[in-house]
Amino acid sequence: MHPAYVLRGGAKPIPIWFVAADTYPQVCGEIGPAARRFAESARFEPKPGQFLLLPGVDGALSGVLFGLETADKPEKDRFLAGRLPGLLPPGTYRYANAAHEPRLAVLAFALGGYKFTRYRKADAYAAKLELPDGLDGADLSRIAEGVALARDLINTPANDLGPAELEEAARQVAVRHGAMIRTVTGDELLAQDFPLIHAVGRASPRAPRLIDMTFGDAAHPKITLVGKGVCFDTGGLDIKPDSGMRQTGSCSARAWRAKSAANVSSPV
Repeated sequence: MHPAYVLRGGAKPIPIWFVAADTYPQVCGEIGPAARRFAESARFEPKPGQFLLLPGVDGALSGVLFGLETADKPEKDRFLAGRLPGLLPPGTYRYANAAHEPRLAVLAFALGGYKFTRYRKADAYAAKLELPDGLDGADLSRIAEGVALARDLINTPANDLGPAELEEAARQVAVRHGAMIRTVTGDELLAQDFPLIHAVGRASPRAPRLIDMTFGDAAHPKITLVGKGVCFDTGGLDIKPDSGMRQTGSCSARAWRAKSAANVSSPV
């Protein structure tokens, strides 16, 4: 289970109320008169991303108000609840009412607590969320862990993450999940008809490579995902005059081709 989640039955969780302009009056009737008066005195407005910690007895926290968009708004940030881990004090919380997309709101809570810890330590997840009934916590944990792995790889600088290191990260995933993996590296890319990967990465001292991972039942329908993993990209050469660099428009097709040809990178 992801460390941001806890199962029901432990410590009594603190309720988080999702509120919008159209639901705020109803929530005010449920949080109790003392909490309602405090929200009024704090001049809380149920706008997206706004939050308020509601005090209880003896300095304890009795609840949290967190603003969302109104139901009739066509475009909603369904991951807005991902801001909560950075706003809440340590404790165990629960969603007291439903967000626009309850499953995504639970997933967003785990994603919002992500920290990159390769080079320095970070505090553990201080705010934890009690998993609501009817949601598959194991599935949400797998998604959150996959996103965290991708973020870790993206956040690692190129001097510590080249093609070989990215291959090793892929091998660790393959071993963990019982997948088959093979790689095509360096000049072998030409022999196996992958000339473009070779052409882009050949100027680097770190050999480019193709990583091919296979998982699942061979008798089932095949789904193929193809991604470009660029470990380092120089961005090309500066071939514009100073006046051209001040403009935001795109360069000519000829300049673009020249820039692309001059690009030096170490892709996978």
